[in-house]
Amino acid sequence: MSAEVSTTNFTFKVVLLGEGKVGKTSILLRFVHDQFNKQHLSTIQASFLNKKINFEHDDGRNCRVNLNIWDTAGQEMFHSLGPIYYRNSQGAILVYDVSSADSFEKIKMWIKELKKVVGDEIVCVIVGNKIDLQKEGKAQYDPEPHSQYAKSVGALHFLTSAKLNENIDDLFLEISKLMIKAHDDKQQATATLNRSNSMRRRLRVEENETDVNIHENSEASNSRCCGR
Repeated sequence: MSAEVSTTNFTFKVVLLGEGKVGKTSILLRFVHDQFNKQHLSTIQASFLNKKINFEHDDGRNCRVNLNIWDTAGQEMFHSLGPIYYRNSQGAILVYDVSSADSFEKIKMWIKELKKVVGDEIVCVIVGNKIDLQKEGKAQYDPEPHSQYAKSVGALHFLTSAKLNENIDDLFLEISKLMIKAHDDKQQATATLNRSNSMRRRLRVEENETDVNIHENSEASNSRCCGR
């Protein structure tokens, strides 16, 4: 009878950010339900979906990741509500439309906002969606400048098509792996800090014990001296 292989469980909150009509909801529905709606779906404030994925991590672990995915509204009137939804997130997927230069420029705003509210620990992936438009000859697109920007802010850069179901699963698999790595690094850093603090406390105790011994030896010496 073969030994049962253990599975490591993780739960992560991921937020989808970007302007309206870039395809955030389409990406989410394609990933969770394998559905695509040709008509534009406007998200009002935010919606929430959940999906569990199982995979073998690069380090050999069997992982089960529970993804709580928040799809936020892209309309300008809802931008002030953004921090409510992406606070406490471990990952962010920032989506732009490859046929809209302006939608990519807005990504830079979201990145700054994320770093300010959540900090540098959040895993970010920048996604150029609707690459089917390029294949159909409806858009001219050079991904290199966007890829370079993503690298400059420590983010991955993906090209997807919710319509054609291209790179959608890979996108969520990759961000899951990156969030696991960030989780492991944080735990390791905490363990190292705890060991360092424990060592410092032990050294202080040992130093105090040494001081006491020196004091006791001094008193004993004085006692012998006075007893002559």
